[in-house]
Formats: sequence, C-alpha cells, structure tokens
Amino acid sequence: MNHSHPQLDPVLASDWIVAARAVDVAEKPLGVTLLGRRLVLFRTAEGVHAFSDLCVHRGAALSLGCIRDGRLVCPYHEWEYGADGACVKIPQLPAGQAIPLKAKAETFPCEERYGLVWVNLDGSRPSLPPYPEFDAGSGFRNVVWGPQEVAANPPRIVENFLDVGHLAFIHQGYLGVPDHAEIGDYRMLEDEDGPYSEEIAVFQPDPDGSGQAKHVYYTYKILRPLVVRFTKRDRENGNLMSIMLAVRPVAEGKSVAYGVLSFNYDTGTTDEEIVEFQDMIFAQDKPIVENQKPENLPLDLQAELSLRCDRVSIAYRQYLKKLGVALGTA
Repeated sequence: MNHSHPQLDPVLASDWIVAARAVDVAEKPLGVTLLGRRLVLFRTAEGVHAFSDLCVHRGAALSLGCIRDGRLVCPYHEWEYGADGACVKIPQLPAGQAIPLKAKAETFPCEERYGLVWVNLDGSRPSLPPYPEFDAGSGFRNVVWGPQEVAANPPRIVENFLDVGHLAFIHQGYLGVPDHAEIGDYRMLEDEDGPYSEEIAVFQPDPDGSGQAKHVYYTYKILRPLVVRFTKRDRENGNLMSIMLAVRPVAEGKSVAYGVLSFNYDTGTTDEEIVEFQDMIFAQDKPIVENQKPENLPLDLQAELSLRCDRVSIAYRQYLKKLGVALGTA
C-alpha cells in the first residue's frame, strides 16, 4: 500500500516513531497526528493497531467511533473494520450483497514496546530502538513519562536532552550548580546501535536523594533521529539511572515528548512523584527550546559556535545530516 504523503520526511517515515503511551490506548480508539498524518490507534485481543483516521465511506474520523467485538466501528454509518483494515460489516447493505473490495482502511505497522506505542509509516518495519533496561530480569524499575506537548520541532527537543552544559544553570539546585559548571573533555564513540559519549563527570547537589553532593557520570547515546538516551552512574554505590526520550513530530513547530525512566535502586519515591519531578525538569527546558532561533536545527557546524563540551550535540547534528533528515533541520 502506498503511504506517501507530502508532509512526510522519508527518513523518519522509514523509522519507528512514538505515537502514544500504551496505557492511553485502552477501551476507546485514540486519535493522534504523526508527521502531519491523522492516525487512529486501537486495541483488540491481538494487540494495538494503527489505521489512517479516515473512514473510506464519507471521511469520518474513525477515532470518534468505538471498538465492538474486536472491530473498529465508524461513528457516522457504523461500518466495521477488522484488525487487517478490511471492512467486514456495512449495515446499509441489503442481505447477501457483497462488501466492496475497496472498503478497506489504510493500515500501518504498529508495535507496543517499553510502555509506548510505535508506528512505522512507510511499512518497512525496521528494528525497534534498543532499551534493555525495560527487558524482564534487567533489575530496573521503569516509569513511563509523558505526553508533553512542545511548540518546537523534534531536533531542538532532542538536542536539549543531549546537552550536558545547561544542567548547572537551567536545572540548578536539582541537576547541577553554577559553581561547578565545568565540563571536562570527552570523546564520542560509535557501536552498532549508534554514536555515544564517554562518561562525562557532572557535579550534582543531591543525585540520589541522600542529600550528599558529588560527581555522577553521564553517558549519552543517539539511537535514532528522534530517540536518544542517557545513563547516569554513581561510581560510589553503583546506582544507575537511565532515561530514554522519544519525540513524536505532529506538524511544523509542534511535537510531543515521551520518556522511559529506569532505576536499578530504590528511589524512595512513587511512580507519580517520579513523573512529577520529570515534569518540573521538563518545564524548565520548554521555554528555552520553544524560543530558540532558528527554529530548525542548523546542520552546518559553522552556523553556530560550539565548544568541546558540545561533542554530543555535534555528533547528533552530523548523524542527522548523514541520514538526510529534513524535518526540523536547516
């Protein structure tokens, strides 16, 4: 099936893009917009499915309908679609009359993983980005975060997440302090999953809730154009915290961010408190990201002044340029 669309970035359309939290796809269909495409997500006994949010009959939004006996029902004339997209019931047809073969919804590959729902728009079904902390037996507690709407294009949001230099200022008192803003030199490396940094020492006032200020060590990794992660390691006690960030491009200048936060130690906080803290941290970043100029991330490394401590964001820009990502880049 041809999934071409004028607003689609072909590089991103060939990848898995986060569409929603898995818990948000429940009893009712959920409408989402992804790269300018209106989609409907719905759950049956077989799992989560993604269709174009459009009934082929009269253009009604299927997301306004319901799920009945494992079928997606259009709200307008109650045409019923099976999980493969084929229309299996048209109430208006006389008994014995065959359903037209063209009565079929446009479908997209859809996967539920890491507490999130992922959609692949061009049908190529690549491998999902790896996040082993979520696997059974990993020893990590995982908390899903989001959705957070941002009035910015995805590359700016992703690069902010990869920026270690702002922690001492935008998040001072939480993730850093201005008196210890220095970032030592580090190298960028690469493996089969993508570019990653060596450990970067970051001084934090209370990294583990013990009240003790000390250095912790960040490792950043670029998994996909819109999926990145970091791991924070405490060398004194072996505590590890990881966050995977995934961004959904909605339309030009509009995105939605999601995350998975993982801990191999007892944080002494509830899931709700962890989400509340992450919301607060993200709220500090939002006005910066939403007002950066240019809105599109410059891939020409001469366009902005960079320092050695910006090696991760430089690597991210080079990565986007190599792949040919157009959305949100300049």
